[in-house]
Amino acid sequence: MTCVFVQIQCKPGTTYKVADEIALREFHSELYSTSGSYDLLMKLYIPETEDVGRFINDKLLDIDGIERTYTTQTFKAF
Repeated sequence: MTCVFVQIQCKPGTTYKVADEIALREFHSELYSTSGSYDLLMKLYIPETEDVGRFINDKLLDIDGIERTYTTQTFKAF
């Protein structure tokens, strides 16, 4: 499994709606509201057999209200 963190910037007034939709889809490990340039921080584990970009595109980016994302892929836990 590949651990990935995705920061999500939502259109104004849509953060709770976006968070609810992500929760309903149940593909994430953890989801937090955050301060700063992004509204949500999501941690997810992607199977080794899946392409990271395609997985995120297919599972996340069709949610209405998402304006921008920033993905950080991890490689090794210390």
